[in-house]
Amino acid sequence: MRLILLSLATLVFFSACKNQEEPTTAAVPKASESVPVRTISLEQGKKSIPVAVSGQFTTDDETILSFKTGGIVSSVLVREGDYVKKGQLLATLDLTEIRAQVKQAELGLQKVQRDHERAKNLYKDSVATLEQLENSRTAVDIAQQQFNAAQFNLNNSEVRAPKDGYVLRKFANSGQIAGPGTPILMTNGAGSAQWILRTGVSDKDWAKIRINDPATVEIDAFPGQKFEAYISHKMESADPYSGAFIIEIKLKSVPKGLAAGLFGKATIQPRQQIDTWSVPYAALLDGHANQGFVFITNDGKTAKRIPVTIAAIQRDYVEISAGLEDATQLIVAGSAYLKDGSNIHIIQ
Repeated sequence: MRLILLSLATLVFFSACKNQEEPTTAAVPKASESVPVRTISLEQGKKSIPVAVSGQFTTDDETILSFKTGGIVSSVLVREGDYVKKGQLLATLDLTEIRAQVKQAELGLQKVQRDHERAKNLYKDSVATLEQLENSRTAVDIAQQQFNAAQFNLNNSEVRAPKDGYVLRKFANSGQIAGPGTPILMTNGAGSAQWILRTGVSDKDWAKIRINDPATVEIDAFPGQKFEAYISHKMESADPYSGAFIIEIKLKSVPKGLAAGLFGKATIQPRQQIDTWSVPYAALLDGHANQGFVFITNDGKTAKRIPVTIAAIQRDYVEISAGLEDATQLIVAGSAYLKDGSNIHIIQ
């Protein structure tokens, strides 16, 4: 009796599995059958492809301050975020070595001046020659220039604010050894400078962006607000570290409270227009980078698989810039069952 019940249960199980598989198998067209598809007509048009970017805010007068000469940092008198006035002392070096160099140059100058005076007297007495007198005068000039250089280095062994503004970055502290030109502080102007959003773009986007192209900027710190802007500068070479091309977007009106380092997003609307076709997402197959494939038909009976170049991906459609020149109808439904050369029939 148990054996009969077990056999009946097994028969019911396999029957149920077969019934579940039959609809899926029946839905796939056979290779010899005509595949039902939907199509749309293709029409090319000139369009401006928006470029979405993001970056950080800064000003167009950021300045990195450093010492003219190297040495031990004696003091850094400000912190990040401090307001500074033009000419304010910001950092100093230990001047022991530099003052010694100035004193050495001063003593050398005094010596050659005495030698020159002695040469003049000897020349008057016809003891020294004219050449010796001129050589002593040249030695004085050289020593004077050496003293001037040493004095200049002494005067530039401190960092002062070039204008009213704020301290953005602090790169060094007291006791550090800083070489000539080593960054010590970064400052910007206060109010007089215009704020910019600095960002990097690919070479493809860089080529179509022009100076003064309009842009719309959104700032995370000011949610729900959009600011009009424009392209103010684009660099002519790639950044050696990131490989991107740097562009600067300048705001037309600056919101109160904007600070250096804030994150912003921008949509650039290039004035340059290109020929594109707008196609639905469903029509694009096997996309990779800016390449993809679509199915088209020119006779309404046969599907043809062709490669296309993707210009941009928008919210509701894809912009195709090349590949559809000889196509009349694009297949937008039924592509999953197609291969190159498949028989089709168009349904409304």
